[in-house]
Amino acid sequence: MFSIFKILKKKKIIPHIRLSGVIGSVGRFTQGINFVGQQEIIDKAFSIKKAVAIAISINSPGGSPVQSHLIYSYIKKLAKNKNKKVIVFAEDVAASGGYLIACAGNEIYANSSSIVGSIGVISASFGFQDAIKKLGIERRVYTAGKNKSSLDPFKEEKEEDIQRIKKIQLELHSDFIHVVKTSRGTKLIDAEKNNTFTGEFWSGSASLKLGLIDGIGNAENVLREKFGEDVEIKKLEKPKGFIAKKLSSSLYNQVENIANILEERAQWQKFGL
Repeated sequence: MFSIFKILKKKKIIPHIRLSGVIGSVGRFTQGINFVGQQEIIDKAFSIKKAVAIAISINSPGGSPVQSHLIYSYIKKLAKNKNKKVIVFAEDVAASGGYLIACAGNEIYANSSSIVGSIGVISASFGFQDAIKKLGIERRVYTAGKNKSSLDPFKEEKEEDIQRIKKIQLELHSDFIHVVKTSRGTKLIDAEKNNTFTGEFWSGSASLKLGLIDGIGNAENVLREKFGEDVEIKKLEKPKGFIAKKLSSSLYNQVENIANILEERAQWQKFGL
């Protein structure tokens, strides 16, 4: 009896959580990633005292830089406080904000065909000023503060507005680069020469040569290779809310999901998915 208890006590456990979706794009019923939505499951993973490491799988084309940084910082804080090693696995995509979160890992792995990188900042919109003129529509905007209507899609672009948004983008890009350099350190290979920080993205195989990841492999194989075949990989999933369960098959939910899918598809399609 004592020997069995001893064996069970020494069993290695690795909590494994999965972060999937566009970062910041979370509706009432849609899947996505934001800090508030993921905090509980991250806490649960780090609360397992017997855990020899924490595994995180990421499948995201990016999204909100703020939500990305909040999740990254929180994982780093818990890893330090709990003295836990974090191992990250890129699935189809770990790009932009998805890669920023991946940088919270002590080690990063990917499939040879994964898309990794896109270390940059983007802001996109449309200009409708000519369209409303043709339709005979008059745009009326009243503001307190001369720059309150900056980059209004129904007005002509102003150079000062463009320069203002570019300045913000450069600041965000600088923060992103700092995170990557801090995380990857000397693992990065000729970052400037290889255009690592230009917003380009690469396959898993190519990103390994750039030092953006540490190896090729999936979670199951890598974790068992590192910690032994008998390691228990405990998959943790975010519980589905009662209302979401009841309405998951409703017509309203299906219509809303279609709208969100169309909006999010643009994020995924740039990576060929």
